[in-house]
Amino acid sequence: MKKVAVTVAVLALGLAACQKNAEENAVGNEAAVENAATVDTNAALNDSTLAADNALDNASNDINAADTNATVDTNAAVNAQ
Repeated sequence: MKKVAVTVAVLALGLAACQKNAEENAVGNEAAVENAATVDTNAALNDSTLAADNALDNASNDINAADTNATVDTNAAVNAQ
């Protein structure tokens, strides 16, 4: 009877210890999910920032090309006189 009581006590203590770890693991899992979400958010922000920068660069290049073409046309007209 004492062996059974000791076995039950040991099992109960083991289960109690496992439950504590399960709670700690749940907290750890939540932190991992939050960290992964932060990484995904940062990657999306970086992608959108790069896309916006590229769009602005392309628009600036288009303006510079139009300005250059206008200057060439003006010079050609002046030289034709």
